[in-house]
Amino acid sequence: MKVIRTEIPDLLILEPRVFGDARGFFLETYNRRTLAEVAGIDAEFVQDNHSRSTKGVLRGLHYQLHHPQGKLVRVARGSVFDVAVDVRHSSASFGRALGVELSDENKRMLWIPPGFAHGFLVTSESVDFFYKTTDFYAPGDERCIRWDDARLAIPWPLEAAPLVSAKDAAGVAFAEAEVFP
Repeated sequence: MKVIRTEIPDLLILEPRVFGDARGFFLETYNRRTLAEVAGIDAEFVQDNHSRSTKGVLRGLHYQLHHPQGKLVRVARGSVFDVAVDVRHSSASFGRALGVELSDENKRMLWIPPGFAHGFLVTSESVDFFYKTTDFYAPGDERCIRWDDARLAIPWPLEAAPLVSAKDAAGVAFAEAEVFP
């Protein structure tokens, strides 16, 4: 596995080894020992999630304040512009966003530790998006920051107005968001 450090030190892009031939390919999407030894990620994952969305759907920016989730995210089919925002007030990168393309072609994964808001925009006709979490989903604890907050200035690769849920449309501005200490 190759680890790519980003401009936000705690966010890591992971490129698994891919073994392919005329029949197709094989890759390991999760190995706790490899993640710990190669990337320094010694997380216990407690929940796996799978979402399917169509082109132009934007989900996020979500986080849980009292039950923070680390997330290991990847795309099995299609492509997304995946975004993480540092919501840890004590962090040197507080309020900074990172966006990366995740796709079935590049097979990259993104490690998003607890303390980050997360969202993605579907850039292919549809996407199957998978993520492992380090804590269980707690609906009453979920927070949402507006995807289009001017302070964050996320360069979403939009072709038209995105399709967002009512919950995401009602997200708060970054300046008003509850954040981690």
